[in-house]
Amino acid sequence: MLELLVGDGAKYGLQLVEDSRGALKRGTVYVTLGRMEEKGLVESQQEPVSRRADAPTRRMYRATAHGHRVLEAWTTVARTFSMEPAR
Repeated sequence: MLELLVGDGAKYGLQLVEDSRGALKRGTVYVTLGRMEEKGLVESQQEPVSRRADAPTRRMYRATAHGHRVLEAWTTVARTFSMEPAR
């Protein structure tokens, strides 16, 4: 999920579900975002202006600098372990 928050600015939870093309489920995305925020990987704030007068404001999430570093490290490790050993 963190890779969806890197580079495109802040996004709201249901936008992440949509951007994941079915990999993320609506029921778990906010729980996961909350845990990521507790660990300092993402930060959030209420959307400054509602889209419509009767629509609730959304909580917008973005990756922190720490989140960027963790994602970069995780990507490097994943790439290293996915390499086929030489024969």
